[in-house]
Amino acid sequence: MFVHFWSLVCWYFRPIIKWLLRHTTRMCELQRICYGELCGAPRTLAVEESLKLSRNANIKTLIVYLNDFADQRAITKQTKQKILKEAIVTILVTKKINPTAHPDFAKSFGKCVELIWGYRQLCVECEELRKTPYDADNPEHELLLLKLWNLLMPYEPLDARVTKQWQHIGFQGDDPKTDFRGMGILGLENLVYFAQEYPSAATHVLSHSTHPRYGYAFAIVGINLTSMALRLLRDGSAKTHIYNSSKSFPTIRAFHQLYCYLFYEFDGFWIDSKPSNMMEFSSIQEKFENSIRMALADSSTVFRINISVDNV
Repeated sequence: MFVHFWSLVCWYFRPIIKWLLRHTTRMCELQRICYGELCGAPRTLAVEESLKLSRNANIKTLIVYLNDFADQRAITKQTKQKILKEAIVTILVTKKINPTAHPDFAKSFGKCVELIWGYRQLCVECEELRKTPYDADNPEHELLLLKLWNLLMPYEPLDARVTKQWQHIGFQGDDPKTDFRGMGILGLENLVYFAQEYPSAATHVLSHSTHPRYGYAFAIVGINLTSMALRLLRDGSAKTHIYNSSKSFPTIRAFHQLYCYLFYEFDGFWIDSKPSNMMEFSSIQEKFENSIRMALADSSTVFRINISVDNV
């Protein structure tokens, strides 16, 4: 109740506080953020909040404009610079910022815009992939699935397309297509990216999955971690990592990288937990997710997979 009341007080007095700060610092709130906050998540999250709370009609229109582009996945290499320029010019004019007197502001603010709406577009792309069901009649899907097998089991040829061999890499039955039902093609793309970009780490994790006492279904756990990564993306928790790790517009690669980190770290977390059986999976995954969320609550957090594994 008190928190809600305090939020209302802050919202009511916010324009007054901003006016006082503008006249004492001779800078608008966005300038103070861009000059005062560290680059990455601290600065970008603060800019995002400032824009969201703005009551200025021009800024509200700009936000709708940028949201529409991101929601239609229309921010591309060809359109990005034009969109960024329009956003920067709108703020410069609206806030009466002299670009000659403040040459660093445009660059700093533009990077924040790139990250904020790149993240929003990434959410849309991941959701579209999740909604795309695995289709055994789609040659691209079939090739991607076979690629996963060849990456993880290069010395064991498949006897057939439908075979119990798929269980060797943690699928439930003879045909993996049914296991992608929840996460669609996104789950498969995550698994392939992990096996392709971090082959030694993926092999390391796969070997743990066949542990006689603490083993687990590699592919099924991987698909569950796709679901976890997507939750973190949707509710905004992943912004900390992605804003800190992305040097430019976040793409699907940013999501894949987050997934790889989660898979590699969960494997260690699972082994360290010494589960008595797979029935403990839900509780251990919940503890793992809570630890990840606690880390992401720190705006300086950036996850990096232990690359040294690839050199073992």
